[in-house]
Amino acid sequence: MELLLPNPANSPPLTTLGFLERAATAYGDSPSIIYNNISYTWSQTHRRCLQVASSLTSLGIQRGQVVSVVAPNVPSMYELQFAVPMSGAVLNNINTRLDANTLSVLLQHSESKLVFVDHQSSSLVLEAISLFPSKTKAPHLVLIDDEKDSGSKNPSSSVGFLDHYEGILEDGDPKFKWVRPKSEWEPMVLNYTSGTTSSPKGVILSHRGTFIITMATLLDWSVPNQPVYLWTLPMFHANGWSLPWGMAAVGGTNICLRKIEPSVICRLIEQHGVTHMCGAPVVLNMLSNSSHLEPLNRPVQILTAGAPPPAPVLGRTESMGFVVSHGYGLTETGGVVVTCAWKKKWNKLPLTERARLKARQGVNSAVFTEVDVVDPETGESVKRDGKTLGEVVLRGGCVMLGYLKDPEGTSNCMRENGWFCSGDVGVIHPDGYLEIKDRSKDIIISGGENISSPEIESVLYSHPAVNEAAVVARPDKFWGETPCAFVSLKKNIDDELTQKPSEKEIMEYCRDKLPHYMAPKTVVFEEELPKTSTGKVQKFILREIAKAMSGVDESSCALG
Repeated sequence: MELLLPNPANSPPLTTLGFLERAATAYGDSPSIIYNNISYTWSQTHRRCLQVASSLTSLGIQRGQVVSVVAPNVPSMYELQFAVPMSGAVLNNINTRLDANTLSVLLQHSESKLVFVDHQSSSLVLEAISLFPSKTKAPHLVLIDDEKDSGSKNPSSSVGFLDHYEGILEDGDPKFKWVRPKSEWEPMVLNYTSGTTSSPKGVILSHRGTFIITMATLLDWSVPNQPVYLWTLPMFHANGWSLPWGMAAVGGTNICLRKIEPSVICRLIEQHGVTHMCGAPVVLNMLSNSSHLEPLNRPVQILTAGAPPPAPVLGRTESMGFVVSHGYGLTETGGVVVTCAWKKKWNKLPLTERARLKARQGVNSAVFTEVDVVDPETGESVKRDGKTLGEVVLRGGCVMLGYLKDPEGTSNCMRENGWFCSGDVGVIHPDGYLEIKDRSKDIIISGGENISSPEIESVLYSHPAVNEAAVVARPDKFWGETPCAFVSLKKNIDDELTQKPSEKEIMEYCRDKLPHYMAPKTVVFEEELPKTSTGKVQKFILREIAKAMSGVDESSCALG
């Protein structure tokens, strides 16, 4: 058997790009993309992606060079998830909500050669380019305008742009032989995650990694052939958790969506018979509190991740007819690699208990090797008691290649013992299920006790008047830190029997449901909590507010 070695017939590089070619064959006349009045079939999408890839090579884009995209979930954004890597380039999706300075830093750090820019972000990108040092060559810019029928090239509104997206497409060859990876370890995507402008964290994923995470998502979420998928999750967020490629693999219909609006989401679900969608817990909260949403006529599968979802939000969402699946992943893993694998016997439990179980992150995906919680000092696995805290560590085939131009940052999180260290704090329950308790930087240490902010937030979300909640540490001279809760109230509160609660009433509510040391010592009401474009509360902003409040007398609102 030692002579049975890999050969070209059994070891072609794994890549998700071949899914598009298969979709054009198997589902050629089926709808691939629907957006307002625009509709494409899989045959058309395949041809359009080849044309764009062809034009990129004609423009001089070479294998391994970076091509960036600054756009929301419009058809061209979906096409570029295939077209850019089919040209041999590395795809770099960029958050549309960044400021010009940060965007400029990322474009320089990635050495992007060309940027596709949505028309609503054109002034932002032009400003970012203007901040380049004089000796740094700026990338070419291509304007995307999915709102108009754009037949003319170089419109007057696109001054500073090389061409229009449709112009680039029309110049391309629909029979282009796309650039296949020579190795499955070749970089395919570059995604920026948390970091600073002085030290950007650019996550590099390989063709192999994106293939594995796509298969993991389809398998763990039990996605059938030809689903109808609504794009409520930004594609610039970890490539939409790999689902642009996943929808091609199963011949799904992609319902594109420029902006998250509950009324529009509700209309599209009914209009197109949506079967699947994804979103951060804030999207679930938005939908479950929306006056536009009636109980669904048919179940809609919704996958949530990105932050620990409060059990009350899960309960409300499922009561409307959504079937919620919950998972955990990072930009560094390309998407969701841990899921709360559901057991049929749990369906017999009361709704509140089901929601509590589903709020846990769960177990590793069937195609992801391993996840554990370890003592950060000893590296040993913590007790499986649901109480002992440790750092979440992972290993599997979709973990990133590393951070771009940052070997030190890469080695800090990808250890020689074979683990990727996430920086998240969690516990393992007796049944082996993982539950994230917090980011290590978000754990509140009060009088020597470790306090998990999601536990307090879950209680706050159960209050009938609370719309959003986030808890951070507030410096305290005696305790070191105390929990500080930022709360936004439901807008229709005055129209209901529920009265607007006071700070003291919120604290008393928490004290009735939590150990007293965990209850917030400070409550701050806000109209809306600051969030990223993917729905994560920006706790670093709240921490700064709490820090600035540390000199304020708490006696008027704190309980003894």
